[in-house]
Amino acid sequence: MHMIETRDGTHLYTKVWGEGRPVVLIHGWPLSGDSWDPISHALAEAGFKAIAYDRRGFGRSAEPSGGYDYDTFADDLAAVMEKHCGGRDAALVGFSMGGGEVARYLSRHQGKRVSRVALISSVVPYMLQTENNPDGVPQASFDEMTRGMLADRAHFFTGFFKDFYGVGWLDHPVSNEVLMQSWMTAMQAGLRPTLASAKAFATTDFRPDLASFTMPTLIVHGTSDKTVPIDATAREVARRVPHAELIEYGGEAHGVFATQTERLTQDLIAFLEGRPLVDRQAELDIMTAQAMATQPI
Repeated sequence: MHMIETRDGTHLYTKVWGEGRPVVLIHGWPLSGDSWDPISHALAEAGFKAIAYDRRGFGRSAEPSGGYDYDTFADDLAAVMEKHCGGRDAALVGFSMGGGEVARYLSRHQGKRVSRVALISSVVPYMLQTENNPDGVPQASFDEMTRGMLADRAHFFTGFFKDFYGVGWLDHPVSNEVLMQSWMTAMQAGLRPTLASAKAFATTDFRPDLASFTMPTLIVHGTSDKTVPIDATAREVARRVPHAELIEYGGEAHGVFATQTERLTQDLIAFLEGRPLVDRQAELDIMTAQAMATQPI
């Protein structure tokens, strides 16, 4: 176990697996660095140095009263990189609200020591619905989340994680145990950090940060993501960052690190190694079309 101290004296829990080129993995809300475990293990086995950490207020990190804004989150990421990257250039991989750390780090720290970035089910560039962001999420939806957490946080997260992983009456892409583990991790975080971080990812506009995405960029997002809708996020980043490569996971919900672990791992490793990425959905569509064309009328 490693505990590091950030610029404002907050202690963050970090873990480092493997040797080689560093890959820093930033978790989503309201989870912890443990959500990356299967992918961190695969990266270490593939010859990378996988670095995951618990965001301030979550997991085993300290829970200060303040600092739940993206400037501070980006500075926390800088502290993690300074401690564990050994001066080497790193790849940054941000899931959900973790994509915000990536974007703000690139602009606030001028992309220092960053070779590649990946945004997975990310909130970048802007979640909130406004006149100039019509595909975003209405403020009323975020207000409802806040009321739910204040009234009964345990009950709120029980329902939240079903949408997070796309669990319904017929679809059950993750086990009940995964749902339970996620719930327990969410409840480990403090109420104040949970609320403040939700406000940060809901209201921070990362569109000005996109000019800093000058390095190879991968975007992965599920087309059925109800937690972070794809039109306002992944597709908008792909439109604004022309060199970015967008891979859409057809029919997938938000938590692709658990519902599509093997596929995401393969895509990430191929991207990190600079190999061509395979659009499996496009391949499936072609195979389906070919199969239909051969069916007798």
